[in-house]
Order: sequence, then structure tokens, then C-alpha cells
Amino acid sequence: MDDFDLAGSVAIVTGGNGGIGRGIALGLAKAGADVALAARNEAKLAETKAEIEALGRACLAVSCDVTKRADIETTIERTREALGVPTILVNNAGIGRAGRPEDLAESDWDAVLDVNLKACFVFAQAMFPSMKEAGHGKVINIGSEYSLFGSPRVVSYSASKGGVIQLTKSLAVAWAPENIQVNCIIPGWIWTDMTVGIKDRQDFYDHIIGRTPAGRFGEPEELGGAAVFLASKASDFVTGVSIPVDGGFAVM
Repeated sequence: MDDFDLAGSVAIVTGGNGGIGRGIALGLAKAGADVALAARNEAKLAETKAEIEALGRACLAVSCDVTKRADIETTIERTREALGVPTILVNNAGIGRAGRPEDLAESDWDAVLDVNLKACFVFAQAMFPSMKEAGHGKVINIGSEYSLFGSPRVVSYSASKGGVIQLTKSLAVAWAPENIQVNCIIPGWIWTDMTVGIKDRQDFYDHIIGRTPAGRFGEPEELGGAAVFLASKASDFVTGVSIPVDGGFAVM
């Protein structure tokens, strides 16, 4: 199991103060990594920071807007100063805007693409020197079931998450010679603040449960195992792939 041990590693998790990001951050910490949380809600940052420190790991909470390159560069520099050279990046921060394509405002399209796709590229690009310096690195992008399927109601979200898969493949090819692996996790339907309202849409909820072989929604912490694998030496020959963690939803 030594290949899964993250002791001595430093990870940055965007949107790591809640939902899937929090679940992944806790998973990395349990495997031995020190973690920097990059997000905007300072109260939730403090809560998750305390949870990670209770596990015996060091944690840095940074207020970061991932659409601002200056914030990204500051986050990386502060992480280096407080925890050491970061070699694991989890691009988890994401937003959504609902609306049919004929009605979607251009500003909503731009906002979703900036957070969900452009920020993944900019953060990875800014992290590249640290990973190259260390001689190894792991980038874990977070996709969505909508990376694979279209939707008439979240067109910008679906487009952005589809782009994440292609960005993952391109970065994987470009950086493999530097011993940097770039992969993607595709979460299924996970209980978070973004999905809790689905309980009130009985037909949609029933559709999801009926299509998911596991017969339930997942919990954020259930993303931790895949993240630890992709962040560890165990995945050193795995790059450019997208791994669904969805109870079988994508195979139905």
C-alpha cells in the first residue's frame, strides 16, 4: 500500500471547502497529504481546515477567486511558503447557470466557462513550474456526467465539462515527458448543496435513481478513493483518462 501513501505531498484543492471538493480534500489528508484549500467562503474554509487539522495534517485556507490569475498565483506562492512545493492540483471549483440555449445570457455562458474550464487551464499552467521543479506532478480535473451527456437546461455547464475532458487529454499528452499525470474524475449524482434541491423534483429524482445501478446518490467522501489513487504513485502510468465515480450511471 506504500504506493498510495501521500505523506510528504502537498495538494491544492480548488473549491475545497464544501461538497465534492471537501470530500476529496479530506481523502487526500487521510492518505497523508498536507492540503491547501482555495475557495471564497471563508466560514466554510475555516470549518474544513479544522477538519483536516484534526486528522493530523497541515492545512492552509486561502481566499481565492479562480477566475483571477493573481489570486491563483498568490495561492500557489502561499502554499509553497506554508506547506512546501505543491505537486498535486485538484481543479474542483465550478458553477452552473440554468437556461435553455435560446434564452441563455452571454454573460452566464462566459461566467460558467471562465470558472469551469478556463480556470482549470490557468491553475494547471501556473502550477507547472512547481511540478517540473519537483520532477513529478498530478493534476486531477473534475468533470461531470454532463461531460458525457447533453442537456437542454444547462448547456454552458455541459459544454464546459465536456471541455474539461479534452483539456485533460491535451495536458496529459503535453506533460507526460515531465512525469506529470493529468486525469479527470467524473462524479455521478452526489449529495451537495448544488443537488439537494433535486429531492423536491420527484420525477427527476426517480429518473436518476432508476438509471443508477447502485440505486442511490453518492456522498462527497466517496470521491476520495479515486482522488487518492490519481494523486499517488499508484497511478504513475495512468494519464489522460476520465474515471466515472457514479454508481454505474454512465454505463446505463
